[in-house]
Amino acid sequence: QVQLVESGGGLLQPGGSLRLSCAASGFTFSSAAMSWYRQAPGKERELVAGITSGGGTKNYADFVKGRFTISRDNAKKTVYLQMNSLKSEDTAVYYCSVRIMWQNYWGQGTQVTVSS
Repeated sequence: QVQLVESGGGLLQPGGSLRLSCAASGFTFSSAAMSWYRQAPGKERELVAGITSGGGTKNYADFVKGRFTISRDNAKKTVYLQMNSLKSEDTAVYYCSVRIMWQNYWGQGTQVTVSS
């Protein structure tokens, strides 16, 4: 079955950096586009970044452009989200996601808290 396991979250101060990882299994990772979403308390889940199966095309939400970078390692079946210049408004649970056969799969999420 499809499994997505996020890691790397934590508590840090504004301006800091963090790298999230998402280890995937149960599907052909190298053929799947992957995405990162986030959900802040009391808010809807929102798309943060996406990457195509080969890694050649990436897209970002406007609120993270220039600060976050999505990447993947198909040999390790892992997708990453490098987050720099973090702000308090980046505080959220971050999820990786894959869409397979018209169904979205999600990991359990990893908490990122940015606070002074």
